[in-house]
Amino acid sequence: MDPVVILALVAVLVVVFLVAATVRIVPQARRYNVERFGRYRRTLQPGLNLVLPVADRINTKLDVREQVYSSDPRPVITEDNLVVNIDTVLYYQITDPRAAAYEVADYLQAIDQLTVTTLRNVIGSMDLEETLTSREEINSRLRAVLDDATGKWGIRVNRVEIKAIDPPATIKEAMEKQMRAERDKRAAILHAEGERQAKILTAEGTRQKDILEAQGAQQAMILRADGEAKAVELVFQAVHRNNADPKVLAYKYLETLPHLAGSDNNTFWVIPGELTEAVRTVTRAFGDQSAEAPPSTAHPAQASAADTDDKSDQDRTPELDAGWTVSLDAAAAADEAGKQAAAAVSDAKAEAEAAKSPQTSRGGQRSGE
Repeated sequence: MDPVVILALVAVLVVVFLVAATVRIVPQARRYNVERFGRYRRTLQPGLNLVLPVADRINTKLDVREQVYSSDPRPVITEDNLVVNIDTVLYYQITDPRAAAYEVADYLQAIDQLTVTTLRNVIGSMDLEETLTSREEINSRLRAVLDDATGKWGIRVNRVEIKAIDPPATIKEAMEKQMRAERDKRAAILHAEGERQAKILTAEGTRQKDILEAQGAQQAMILRADGEAKAVELVFQAVHRNNADPKVLAYKYLETLPHLAGSDNNTFWVIPGELTEAVRTVTRAFGDQSAEAPPSTAHPAQASAADTDDKSDQDRTPELDAGWTVSLDAAAAADEAGKQAAAAVSDAKAEAEAAKSPQTSRGGQRSGE
């Protein structure tokens, strides 16, 4: 082979090697630390970069995007001497590639150990219940400590989250019983509140019902009383307008007496003292007609018995006028009052016919004249 060709090939290979060793292409969100003869030189940024062949060497390649690191569960003792297992999730980002490569040997391990120690300090000052209910406080305190410690390492901790807090099995069982008791208590309270509200509503409904019924009864009584008052007023006006004489009033008085004995339970009847006065009024009213009647054809013995009864009635009259009352059998008194009322009616009819006859004869005489 021609030596010239060989030299040309060697020259091409050398050029290719030098170009490959000189040109470095860095992807986006990546940072390369370059060392020259073992000493940090600079950090390559994304894009095309040139380095000195043989003298410059890329030591570390770092990703500056936000990273997520999940730690394994670690046992932690609370203030009330209970062991709980806590695992955390860490969100961090490399802000200084040089410090992340040269200030700490393994920044992930350093962050993990720092998280565990800080978590034990924070949880050690809380009891179990406070630990379970204070996650936000624990997260903020962890983030403050980690951000302060990892700042010199070129790492920024953006967020720390507690993923799980696992108490022992016995504590879990006790907590479940407590929660079950709390739920039963709340259910009983809600049930009692419901029954109380139902009773209150029922009482309110009953009260409103009683009030409305009482108001309705009151209005009915008022209307009934108004109607009775108007009826009495109309009767009173009618009596005064027609100028009723004592005969009509005495007849109505006697007509009302049988109603006093209308009840089936009446076995005692008190006759007012004014009864004889009413009887005498009716007797005086129709006395003239009885005088004009034909003489009675009754037997002398019966007439003497009737005279004896009249005499005895006249003897008892002053006592009745003085306000004495007579106790009679209800049925007999009612029957007697009915008979007297019927007699008074028949006498009134006879008097009306007798009064009408002279007027008729006078009318005839006047027409004849």
